[in-house]
Amino acid sequence: MNESKLMRRVQGYHDIRMDGLTDLVLRAKDASVLDVGCNRGLVSFEMANNGARLCHGCDSFVEGIDTARQIFADLRNCESRFEVIDLTKATLKAFGSQRYDISLMLATYHKLKRVMPPEPLAALIADIADRTTKYFAWRATSDATGDNAQEMAQLDRDLKDFRRIHTSYISQQLGVAAIWERR
Repeated sequence: MNESKLMRRVQGYHDIRMDGLTDLVLRAKDASVLDVGCNRGLVSFEMANNGARLCHGCDSFVEGIDTARQIFADLRNCESRFEVIDLTKATLKAFGSQRYDISLMLATYHKLKRVMPPEPLAALIADIADRTTKYFAWRATSDATGDNAQEMAQLDRDLKDFRRIHTSYISQQLGVAAIWERR
């Protein structure tokens, strides 16, 4: 790959991406994880390193999905699958009817909100919620902090069978994070 084409695609370094969400890392042992908007799969990798038995992820970033597949090729104790998916189509059909203990949507929602009408975005969140048996985690953007409370309130409404159990403002670099638990 031409190094001049390499581009920073995330805020922060991989070891701080779970800042404010580390309680989920502690619950990764034997868990199944869906990472929506997974980029290069490094958050899933963190979950796998903490005992997740299954990690699935999706993103529209082809090179990132290729990287995630390469990273997970060497992990023997974690089943993995990473797919290139255009989330603006509001579907995760590539994963069939698979359900997950933990679903992650970190620094992805605000990007989708810019390009999707509210109804299809709510349908995507409903699909993710239907697939989630325990926890749904979200991270906002640090670029538009004024939108964060509005996004959390919308997720509170869209995640009908969940209740928000954790909100963290600890990360100045990455922005607010929240965790919802299935009721």
